[in-house]
Amino acid sequence: MEYGKHQAPARYESGDGCLTTLVRIPVRIVVLVLVLPVRMVWDALVAGARAADRILLRPLGRALAWLFEVLIVIPARWLYAQVLTPLGHGLRWLAMAVFVWPWVALWRYVVVPGVRYGIVVPVTWVYAHVLTPIGHGLLWIRRALLDPAGRGIATAVKWLLTVLLVMPVVLLWRYFLKPLGLAVAWLVEHLIVLPLVWTYRELLTPLGHGIAWLLDLLVRGIGAGCRGLWAGVRWLVTVLFVIPVVWMYRRILAPVGREIAAAFGVAWRVAGFVSRAVGRALAWLAWHLVGAPVALAYRTVCTPVGHFLRDAVFAPAGRAALAVGRTARLTLRTARETVRQARRDAWRALVGGTREPEPREPGSVLARTLGSTTTVPSAAPEPEISLRKEKSVQQG
Repeated sequence: MEYGKHQAPARYESGDGCLTTLVRIPVRIVVLVLVLPVRMVWDALVAGARAADRILLRPLGRALAWLFEVLIVIPARWLYAQVLTPLGHGLRWLAMAVFVWPWVALWRYVVVPGVRYGIVVPVTWVYAHVLTPIGHGLLWIRRALLDPAGRGIATAVKWLLTVLLVMPVVLLWRYFLKPLGLAVAWLVEHLIVLPLVWTYRELLTPLGHGIAWLLDLLVRGIGAGCRGLWAGVRWLVTVLFVIPVVWMYRRILAPVGREIAAAFGVAWRVAGFVSRAVGRALAWLAWHLVGAPVALAYRTVCTPVGHFLRDAVFAPAGRAALAVGRTARLTLRTARETVRQARRDAWRALVGGTREPEPREPGSVLARTLGSTTTVPSAAPEPEISLRKEKSVQQG
C-alpha cells in the first residue's frame, strides 16, 4: 500500500525517536481495522444513494413535475387566461364606470367650471379693479405723510432719551464709578493678592516638594519589593507548572496526536482502496452472474423474436387495420351520400321543384385513379365528367 507515500511530512518525523517509530505501525494497523468497516459502510451508502437518485428520485421528480404541470399549472394558466383575465377586465371597467368616471365628470364639468367662474374670476376682478387701487393709495399716503412724520417723531424721542437718560448715566460712570472701582482694585491687590502669592511661592511650594520627594522614595522601595516578590512567584510557576506542561505537550501529546491523525488519514485512504476493490469484485460477479446472461438472452432471443413479431404480425395487422378503416370510411361516406340523395329525390317527388346540381367533391377528398375505385394518396384526381346530361323533369 506504498507506506512511504502516505507518511507524515518530514518536519514532524525529523525529531521523533525510536519509540514513536516502533509504535506507529501497530497504531496504524489498529486504526485500519477500526476504520475499514466504517469506510465500507460509507461507500455502500454513497453507491446506494447515487443508484436511488438515478433510478428512483429523478424519474419520480420528473413525474411529479409533469403531474404538477398537468394538474395545477396548465389549469391555473387556462383559468387565469380564460376566466380571471376577462373577469378582471370586466370588473375594472365596472369599477371605472361606477367609481371613477362619475367623479371625473363631476370634477371636470361641475367643480372646475364652478370654482373658475364662481370664485376665481370674481376674486381676480376684485383684486385687479378694487384692492390694487386701494393699496396704491394707501402706499402713497404712507410715503407722502406717515414716513416724514415718523422720522420727525423718532428724532425728537431720540434727543429726549439721550438728554434725560444716557448723559446722566455716562457722567455717573466716568466721574464716580470708574475711579471708585480702580481704588478698590488697588486695595485688593496690595492687601490680599500679594500676601497670598508670597505665601504660596515661599512656603507652600517648598513644603509640597519635600512631601513629594518622601512619597517617591516610599513608593520606589515598595515597588522594588513587589517586583522581587513577583519575579520569585513567576519563576516558581514557570519551573513547577509551565516547563513540565510544555515538555509533556512537545514530547508526548503532540507526537501522539500527529500519529493518530496520520494513522486515521492513511487508514481512511487504504479503507477506500479496499472498499473500491470489494465493490468492483461484487460488480464483476453481478455482471457475470446476472447481467451477461440477461444481455445474451436479450440479444439472442428477445431481439429476434421481437423483430419477427414486428415484421410478421404487427406490421401486417397494422396495414390491414388501416385498409379496413379506409374501406369503412369510404363505405360510410358513400352511404351518407346515397341517403342524402334519396332524401332529396323524395322531397322533390312530394313538393316538386327543379333538381339541384350535385355538389362537387371537395379538394381534400383522396383522388381516385382512372378506372379504379381504390384511393391513392399520391395519384392525380380524375376529372369529374358525366357522360350524359340529366334533364330536369318538371313534376307536379
